[in-house]
Order: sequence, then structure tokens, then C-alpha cells
Amino acid sequence: MLTLSLSLPSLSLFQHLSSLISFLGESFEQSPIRRSFKSKVLSHYPESTDRSPFNRDAVNMLCMPRGLSFRSQADSREPRFHSFTVARDDGTHSYGFVHMYYEEVTSAQITAAMQTLHQMHHVEHHSTSSSSRSTSSASSPSTSSMDSLVSSLDESDAASLAERPLSACLGCTAGSFQPARDTLYVSKALCLLTPLPFLLAARHFLSQLHQAVTSHAAPPLPLESYIHNILYEVPAPPPGRSLRFHGVQGPIVCQQPGPGELPLGDYPLGEAFSLLGVENLVRLLTSVLLETQVLLYSQDYQRLMTVAEGITTLLFPFQWQHVYLPILPTPLHHLLDAPVPFLMGIQRRDGAQRTTLDLSHEANLCFVDIDNHRVDPPEDLPLFPDQLELIQELNEVLLRFGLQPYGTATTKPAPAAPPCFSSLVLEDLMEDRRNGNLGGEELAVLDRLQALARRCGGGGMAGGKTLERAFEEEEEELKAAKMNVQLREVFAGRFTSMFGRYEEFVIHTAPDLESWLGNREGTSNFDKGSFLSAQPATHLHFLSRFLETAMFSSFVDSKVLSRWADREPLQRVFDGRLERERLYNTFEDDPGNRHYRKCTVLLESVQAMERRLLKADHTAIHPHLLDMRIGQGRHQQGCFPRLQADVLAQGHHTNKWSSRYTPKRPLTTETTSGLDNDQREKYSPGRSLCQSKLLDPSPSAVTQTQRGFVEGLLRECRVKVRDLLKASECFPGSRVCEDIMMTFCDVLDLFGCSLFFGTGRSALWSHLLHYQAKEEKMESSSNNVFYHLRFVQTMSGGLSEVGRARAWIHLALEKKLLSQHLKLMLANHDLIRQLYKPCAFLLCEEEREQFLFHLLSLNTVDYLCFTRTFTSISIPYRVVITPMKKLSIAMTMSNPWVCVSGELGDSGVRQIPKNTQEIFFQCQNLGRLSTLQLGQENSGLLAKCLVDCVIVHNEITGHTYRFPCGRWLGKGVGDGSLERVLIGQLVSPGGEEDSGRWTGTPPEQCSPPQSGFTGKLSSVQVQEDTREAVNNLVKHFHKAEQERGNLTALLCGEEGLVRSLEQFLLHGFKSSRLFQRSVFIWDFVEKVVVSMETADQMGDLRESTELCDSLCHYANAINASPRNIGKEGKFQLLVCLGVRDRLLPKWLPLLAECHLTAVQYEKSALVRDRAAVHTLSRVLHTLHEFPIALETALVKGVDL
Repeated sequence: MLTLSLSLPSLSLFQHLSSLISFLGESFEQSPIRRSFKSKVLSHYPESTDRSPFNRDAVNMLCMPRGLSFRSQADSREPRFHSFTVARDDGTHSYGFVHMYYEEVTSAQITAAMQTLHQMHHVEHHSTSSSSRSTSSASSPSTSSMDSLVSSLDESDAASLAERPLSACLGCTAGSFQPARDTLYVSKALCLLTPLPFLLAARHFLSQLHQAVTSHAAPPLPLESYIHNILYEVPAPPPGRSLRFHGVQGPIVCQQPGPGELPLGDYPLGEAFSLLGVENLVRLLTSVLLETQVLLYSQDYQRLMTVAEGITTLLFPFQWQHVYLPILPTPLHHLLDAPVPFLMGIQRRDGAQRTTLDLSHEANLCFVDIDNHRVDPPEDLPLFPDQLELIQELNEVLLRFGLQPYGTATTKPAPAAPPCFSSLVLEDLMEDRRNGNLGGEELAVLDRLQALARRCGGGGMAGGKTLERAFEEEEEELKAAKMNVQLREVFAGRFTSMFGRYEEFVIHTAPDLESWLGNREGTSNFDKGSFLSAQPATHLHFLSRFLETAMFSSFVDSKVLSRWADREPLQRVFDGRLERERLYNTFEDDPGNRHYRKCTVLLESVQAMERRLLKADHTAIHPHLLDMRIGQGRHQQGCFPRLQADVLAQGHHTNKWSSRYTPKRPLTTETTSGLDNDQREKYSPGRSLCQSKLLDPSPSAVTQTQRGFVEGLLRECRVKVRDLLKASECFPGSRVCEDIMMTFCDVLDLFGCSLFFGTGRSALWSHLLHYQAKEEKMESSSNNVFYHLRFVQTMSGGLSEVGRARAWIHLALEKKLLSQHLKLMLANHDLIRQLYKPCAFLLCEEEREQFLFHLLSLNTVDYLCFTRTFTSISIPYRVVITPMKKLSIAMTMSNPWVCVSGELGDSGVRQIPKNTQEIFFQCQNLGRLSTLQLGQENSGLLAKCLVDCVIVHNEITGHTYRFPCGRWLGKGVGDGSLERVLIGQLVSPGGEEDSGRWTGTPPEQCSPPQSGFTGKLSSVQVQEDTREAVNNLVKHFHKAEQERGNLTALLCGEEGLVRSLEQFLLHGFKSSRLFQRSVFIWDFVEKVVVSMETADQMGDLRESTELCDSLCHYANAINASPRNIGKEGKFQLLVCLGVRDRLLPKWLPLLAECHLTAVQYEKSALVRDRAAVHTLSRVLHTLHEFPIALETALVKGVDL
């Protein structure tokens, strides 16, 4: 529904001067003509509509966000244009287009009021100056008064002041007003409200309407005729068609894209790229896609709208789901404290900087300084997929349209003399047309020139615009429209490439709509893990965070809901594009190795739009005389007349806009119109905010809005906790888990919003510091908050406030103390009331308790988020050796040492002090621990010890690792090993006393028990164990790299490959030793090697010489190693090297066919069963396709 509004001053404000002054609350140091006054909507047409209720307060604030202003004849009074948007509760938007101008004040009452204000200002100013001179030698106004004056001026004000000299009395000369000398002007606004963003058409119509008022000659028809025409007789163009309608001075064309084209986007993207630059705009788009808080900052309201609307049109096929206020009026600045994602814009006052803004939290804020071409994104913002290639493609598009990559226009040599299109030129062209000398393109240009000539009436247009200028403007508008389409097509192509196969990962589980609505929040509709596993590794950081956003969830929900209802319009267009891509088979077979592919439809995408703009498909009814009262609507130059409301109240025998066009509403209202309120809330749980109340500054509306923020933040916390638990269970240690953790930290920081003062980048970190300063003197030994806080404060690496807040969260979560720490902090109610505004979330007691309850559920899972994120810090470790017998370690071991290894490196050899069983050392973070080397010097037969296990404790995170051993360490006992490689397992953070009790995660495989005769094993069980060990290795490599566990544990652990092969070779082994003491497979391997070497020397070797040489070479190299790793360690090393070098499946038949095998093994042994050996070789052969990298602790000292 179209609505025309007039925003003018309220005369009642000037009836009581004292109330006006108290309302302004401004210093008298500021000239009255420079102040802002309260505006008012005088009239709007039609008065009321059923489909779109008129929001008077919102339109009033957005038409004049800074309020009413006055000017004199010495000031600049150029008309200004800006637009705005108003969101409805159903998710739709209406667009407002404002033409603001200055009109001479004819009311003597207003003029007298302004004169009285100036007199009062003059008296107050001189009294203040006299007082200041009596106490100070300075004769100028105070600094605060100067700042107040300068901050109230906009760009045109500053320019006008610069042109006029200042006397000693700045307040009386600059901006002074004398009725006898000066003419007073007041700001007025014409506003056109439309359901779709027809920016250019609305701007032309309002500009022509104003020019008709300022023109010397009266318009052909009363203004009511033109306004009535656009309100009731001009329909929206059908999809894929264009429409010509008539303004006051000439025709205006608007168009709508067709069903398969990108949605309407009239805001000039080229201007947005010029203002910010390509790289900055891509960075801004990334921030919007990841639903950070985005704050636009500019002196120009239209720049705010251009960037905001431009960036939201680039989101196709996704839609922004949160607070959207590109122009935030001053009365609504409290919304900057909103603890939710938002996209808002505020006007910059002259000379103001970012530091002057009262922003209570900036941890997740993307600040966009449009005028200074700067974008400051949040920390750790991931790169957009293929960002460099995307920027290059965008630069190429901009260059084709004459824009440099960094926004400046391409400089071209000026023509010697521009052509002048006159009637004579047209006659010559028409003569060439009759003679057949013009081609198709020239004929099209001639038709346009003839249309322009008719519009201009020969050589010029009303308002002094020449035919040449009109033609140039039309060319510029067409170029901007074509640039819009091509830039949007580039981004649409990127999303098509990234999500071309998204339908394969949508999960359809609900049998009907009702069951889906009832379980929507608790179920997942998209297989994120499988989707991410099919993406290139460089895209995972961005995609894993994007999949957690509300806009992607809404997109997937719409896809699921399309089973029972029509698809949402944007999704219908996107799916249609995917169908065409599949038809032409442009998707790559391997998405994980996807290559960047430029958009191939840039030229054809603009053809339909260009045709519609060059030749209108439909023409609306021309404006005509209305049945008006005689004498009304008389033209008075420069003064907008009082319109006849009765003729504009409704259409007369014409089709209204609303009857010809029904705006397409989002899926939430189309498909859930038959549901009750509870069901509708189930469908869109993220829409807890009442959009219409956001623009209502009344206390009740503000309270309701803040309540919606609290509920939304609590819901977001619940969702993030659920996602974090699910990701930790399904994708431990993966990029998915890391990025969910990052967004979880951002959500926690939002809980600290609405502080009374600016806190820097992190509200949570500010709260922690205040808590530390207030209660550190009461610290007790049981309070770990300060211990963790001090450790984070001492962390190196140049962490920012946001980084330190995240480090504290990661550490507390890894220690399972996050809920406990926050509960202790939030128990200080006096500090909370001192720090936070009354609307803050932390002052809502019930919601605060729910928040802590949700965090408590995170203790059910073990996290290594701190260990794996902050990899460069120094960590203290404590290592304790536990012997099997209660003997002094100094009496049984000689110079023992340990070397601890983890995901991130090893500690190096650490000597254990004499007469102790433990060592404490500090080194760079090792990550999750995997292996431990334990050894001693070769000091004779007395230096020996039966080691039960080794315990390693991380003193910062509290994690304890147990490395089982159960073997002798010493010469002459066991296998004679002086060095053991142990496999670790993570136990609960409680320490050594409960090291045998597992936490929520399953135990990792540990070091195998000592080998030897442990009883006759079933051949079926041995073969099953071997297949299971190989299968575990295969599954390990089929996981995403971030989700893989410890490969060493799968090779050398209790159920690892080495242990299973040892059992295979021990099956049926003959032992002649008394009491069946331990036997070692390495003894058999050495005998086989000696036998092969002897047979080779005698020339009796029947097996493959190459394979035999390789087995002998590896065995001899292991024996020659300076490490004394014992027989078990040597066999373990042989198996690991054989798997790595793809030789193990070939060595097994050699061992089986050796003549010694018949001597050493019984007939029923598996190694003498050719079928069993062949099957095992085939199973081992499946490992050849995987790159197996061995830890240094395993292969150290062996050069193979």
C-alpha cells in the first residue's frame, strides 16, 4: 500500500516557550537556530489501511531522525533525500523514501518565538562570558560549550559557518537571527511509503513533486491529481515486466524481476563498493553472514541505507533474521545495548569519533565507518571461501563499469566538446533512418532520444535540465542497474557453488507438519558433519560457523516445510538455479577439491532487465483532474499547499494498489496462517521480538523489547549449549566443535551487555576485572576464579580483551568450573547493580538462574578447548612414576628420565631427580598427550624396577593422563628393555587417587600388557581381534582430520594392530621353557632372519630375494639402534615400520613359509594355515591407501 506523509513542525510547541526550552534540555551556548526541535507528522494519505497500519511515531522519527531544524537565508538549504525501512511483526518490510527541503516560515508566531529564544540566548551567553572573564583570562567559550555547538551542526552547517566571520561573541554572531534582517526557513519532508524498494522511481516522483512547488509556473494539474494517481491508479509492475507512470514533470519507469531472476534490488551496489572498497565489503558481508553485531556509521543517512540494503541483497538466498534498523533515531540509541545480533546505523556528528559512542560491549561487533572507508570486524573473523578469487572477480566487474577496485572512478580523457542533442540532430538521425543507414542498436538509441525529446519538449526539461543531461542520467541509471545485477550474480554464484548439494544433507524425519512443529527445536534438520566433510579444508572455518546461524537454520527449515506448503520465494529461485546447474552438469564430482569457477551468466543476466528499462511493458493511467472544491490547491511558489484530504482518502472507481498487488510475505505467514499462536511460535522460535515495538520509544514498549532480548538471549544460550554437547560427542576436537565454542564465547560475552560505561571490547573481561578488584582481598584457597584469572593475565601472545575473555571461558570449561565460577561472580549483587543498567540480563534473577543451570550441563563432557586453542603458552606439568612394588625408586633405577609427547610436540628428555619418584617441569603446551618414553641408564643388573604406570598431571587445566606399563625396566629381567614407549589415556581431572575412574568420554587404548603365554587363545577370537584392529585404522583415516584420534594408540595400544599381530603369531607357538615363562615373537623373527641370510649365502633361498632382503634389512637396523627398547619394543617397531612402508602384508607369507615355522609352531597354529595368512595379508593390504605417519617417539634412533 502506498502512503504519502508530510512531516512538519508542531505549532503547539511554540505556544509555551518555557516548555520548549525544558524539552530541548540544551545549553544556551548553542544558538537556537542550530538546535533540533521535535517534529510531527501533519498528514498522511490514505488515513488508514487494513493491510498496512500506519506507524506514525516510527515514520516521524525516520523522516527526521535528528528532529526539526531551522535555517536562515545565509545557510545552505539544498534538498536532501534519504530512505528508510520499517519491519513488521510478520517479517516483511515497508520502505520509506524521504525528500527533505526547507520552506520559508510564514507564521508570525513561530518567527516571534525564534526571536525570543535568540534574545534569551544572547543574555545568557553574555552573562556566562562575563562570569568566565571574571575568573579566567580566557575570553572564548568553554571547551564543553564549543563541543556542544560543533556537535549540533551537520556538514552544511559547518560550511555555512566557515563562510561567515566570527566575532568575539560566537554564540550571538554565528547562527544569529533578526526578523527585520533575516528570513526564517523550516525543514519539511515528503515521504512515500511502498511495500517494495522502488528507490529510483520514488526519488524521481518526490523530486518532481517538490520542483513543481518551487517552480515559477504552476503544474498542469493540482498536486492532488499526481498524488492520487500514484496512490490509487499506479499498480506494481507484474513480475518480469516494467511500468511507466507519470510524475509532475515527466514519465517514470519502474520494473520487477522475473520469476527466475534475483529479487528486486534498487539500491546502488556500485556506490557501496565505492564507499568501502571491495575487500572491506567482502569482510562486512562475512560478518553479516556470521550474524555478528554490525554498526554502520556515517554523516549521510542515505549512505547508511545504501550499505545496509546493498549488503542484505547480497545474502541471497538467505535472509537476515535479527534486528534491522539501518537508521537508528536518537531516541532509540538504547537499542545499541541489545544483546542480540543486529544490523543498525547511526549518524555521525561533525568531528565525532568512534570513541565518543557509548557502546557497552564490542566483543562481537563489526564497526563500519563508511565516511572513512573502514571496516573493523570482530576478532578471529574467518575468511570468506575463496576470498582472494572472489575479490578479483568483483574487481573485474567494477572495472568493466568504470570503477577502480578501490572505489574511485576510472579517469578518462575529457572529450573536446560534448555533443549537443538538438532537434536538428534528431532530424538528421531520422533522415538516416528513412534511408536505412541505421542498424538495430542505433535504432534503439534513436527511439530513446525521441522519447527524451518528447519528455523535454524539444531542447530542455522543466527545471532547466537539457536533453543531453537527461540522456546522461538515464544512461547512468541503466549502468548502475546493470552493475547491480552483475555484482549480485557473482555472489549468488558463490552460494550456488558452496551449497549446490545442500538438499542431499537435509534430514526429513517428521511424518507430518504437526509433529515437526512439536519437535523442531530439539531435532536437527541438517547433517552438518557430513556436509562439512565434503567441503574443502580451507572453507571449513567459515562454513562450520555459518551452519550455526539463524539465517541458515531458517533456510533449512523452509526447505523442510516445503513438503507441506509452497516454497518460500527466495528458496524457489535458488532451487531453480540449482536445477539448471545440475541440468548442465556444472557441479564437480569431488566437492572437497572444488576449484573456483567464475560466474558465467553475467552478460545474459542483465539482458531482460535492460530490455524492461529501455522499453516499458505497461503504462499506468495518466494523472487527471479530480472532483475538487473550487479555489483549493492554488499554486504559491516555494510553499507546499494544504491538500484536500477528502479526494486523497480513497480511490474513485479505480483499482487500488492493494488490489492489484499482494506483496509476497515470508514463509512464516504464508504457510502457518492456519496455525494457532503456539504453533506459530514453534515454527519461528527466534522471533521473540516484536518488530513494531522496536521503533516505539515509549517506556512500556522499551520494557517489552528488553524482555524480548532477555528471552532471546536465554534461548540462544540453550541452543548453543545443546549444539556444543552434540558436537563434542559427534565431532570431538573438530573444526565444528571449535567454531561452536567460539560462538558460545560470544554469547557469554553478550550476557554482560548493558553496562553503565564503555568497557572496551569485552564486557565479560571488564566484569572479571571489577570482580577481581573488589573481592581479591577476600580470596580463599578454594576460590579458583582468581587463580585462573591471574594465569590468563600472564599469558603471552598479545591477547586482546576479547582473547583473554575467551581464554578464561575455555580454561574454566575445560576444568568443568564455568558454571561454578559464574555463579560465584554473580552472587555479588552489589557489584552487578553498580555495573549494569536496570535493563541488563544479569539483573533478571530467574533468567540468570536458568542461564547457570544450562551451563551446568556442560560438565557432562570432557573438553580440551583451552589445550587445543592456546597452543603457544607455557604449561607446568608434573610426572609421577608408580612402581609395582613399594620400593624406593632410587634403589632400583639408575638416572631415570622421561619424555612426554602430545599433539603439539614433546617435552624433550627430562631427568628425574635422585631419591624421588616425580618431576615437575614447564614447557610449551604439548596439547593432548599421547605417548611417554620412560628409560634409565645401563648400570648393571641391579638397576631394575617393575613399573606399574606413570601419571602426568597438567597443573593448569587439571587433566590427568595415565600411562600403564606393567613391565620390568632393567637389564636381565623381562625382555631386557631399558626404555619403554607407553600409550596414555585421559582420566578424570581429579588427580591420581581416582585415575581409574572414567569420565563421560570413553577411554583411549593404552599400552598392551606384557606379552607371553597367557593361555591358549581361540583362533576365531585372534582373527576377529586382528580384523577389528585393522578396521579401527581404516575408520580413523575416513574421519575428517580434525576428528581423528591418536594413531599411535590404534597401532600400539591394548587393542591395537601390534598387539593383535602378536597374538596371531603367538597362537600355536611351541615353548620348551620351564613354567611357561614369557616368550617373545622377536626371538622367532631373529631366527628367521638368520636362516634367510644363511640360505642366501648358500644359494638355497627359494623365496623372493627382494622381500627377504627388506625383512633382514629392517630387522638388522632395529637391532643396531642405540636405543635399548627390548624385544617387545623391537617387534612393535618392526610392525609399525612395515605398515608405514607397505611391507607388512608381504612379510607375513615369508614368516609362514620359512622352514623354522614348522619347527616352532604346532600344526593348528594360524601361521601355518595358508588361508588364514592369505586372509590376513589381504586385510592388511587395505591400509596401503592411507598415509601412516609415525610419532618420533616410536622411530627415534632408526634411520629407515
